[in-house]
Amino acid sequence: MRTDFVLKAPPMGWNSWNTFYDQISDELIRSTADAMVEKGLAEAGYEYVIIDDCWSQKTRDGEGNLVPDPVKFPHGMKDLADYVHGKGLKLGIYSCCGVHTCAGYPGSFEHEFQDARLFADWGIDYLKYDNCFHPSTLASETLYRRMNLALRASGRDILLAACQWGRDEVHSWIRSTGAHTFRSTIDIQDSWRSIEQIALSQLDKQAFAGPGCYNDMDILVAGMYGKGLNPETSIGGCSDTEYQTHFLLWAMMQSPLIIGCSLTDMNETTRTLLTNRDVIAVNQDPEGRGCHKLSTYGSPDAFILVRQLAGGDLAIGFFNFGDAPALTELHFWDLGLPLGAGFGLSFHDCMTHEDLGLQRESFSRRLPAHGSALYRCRLEAVR
Repeated sequence: MRTDFVLKAPPMGWNSWNTFYDQISDELIRSTADAMVEKGLAEAGYEYVIIDDCWSQKTRDGEGNLVPDPVKFPHGMKDLADYVHGKGLKLGIYSCCGVHTCAGYPGSFEHEFQDARLFADWGIDYLKYDNCFHPSTLASETLYRRMNLALRASGRDILLAACQWGRDEVHSWIRSTGAHTFRSTIDIQDSWRSIEQIALSQLDKQAFAGPGCYNDMDILVAGMYGKGLNPETSIGGCSDTEYQTHFLLWAMMQSPLIIGCSLTDMNETTRTLLTNRDVIAVNQDPEGRGCHKLSTYGSPDAFILVRQLAGGDLAIGFFNFGDAPALTELHFWDLGLPLGAGFGLSFHDCMTHEDLGLQRESFSRRLPAHGSALYRCRLEAVR
């Protein structure tokens, strides 16, 4: 029996699905692990290299075991896991609680304990567990609980990432299944409207996530620019301004930070964004508190997110979802900080890493269309 572990912060890593779809291979995973180290992503906290759907043969072997596709993975999964572990990283894999995966490969229904032992033998550290093709007479709640028990009995710490798509009020029961993260939305697309819709749909779910079980708003599309082989994901791409807003939203709303673009040819703008230490620190804050939304003075399409951090700091994000530039303004009394209290807020810009000094009563920022800003603020007495 394994020693159970508690997930103390949203997981960080990379997933193959958005960019590479079914064109995955041993070579791709090894080169991605190399790039994660060489480009500073591992140092920034990204640790999971996750193989998504389409990695196995279409049928199980004579003993009922899943078999890696010998063309895509000629050395097998154990050898690949050893390579990834040798880089100081962890390997993730994909299965499904149904009879088939979403792409038609064997699922883990009625094979949960067999598959969990196999994954443990291979050295797998993370299981993305999807929700396709499960029997209609069984609730997915039961099936996620079953796989959690199987992983606990496997003898290895394996993170269970429940990819449940937000159905059946998943946020209200998923923590009881033992899952470490839960997908709360439909699949993301590489478009501003998809980012906007997902973020808005999760603002009222902030109270349901925290240490032990985090709300997964799906894979990051930052850096894809409309490229990629997945026809359902690659929808035109976004601007760098929109990708920044996407990343800041996921960080503020404590979603797992799972990169979906190609790491081997990632540009410097994307690398700088995804390794921003101040933004990542907000996402990884150990208190794991949800954020709350405030209206802003200046635009009906803009809003402010505020989050309590460990040590007494506040993370304050300014977001403009409008199609035109907007002035966003925060009045401190909306935070519960009246002028007469004798305190102000010292602002640190998480994007530029600049200290902006002590601010009293209010703070404003003009944002471009679909733009954003993030500050780490500390309460200080006004002298």
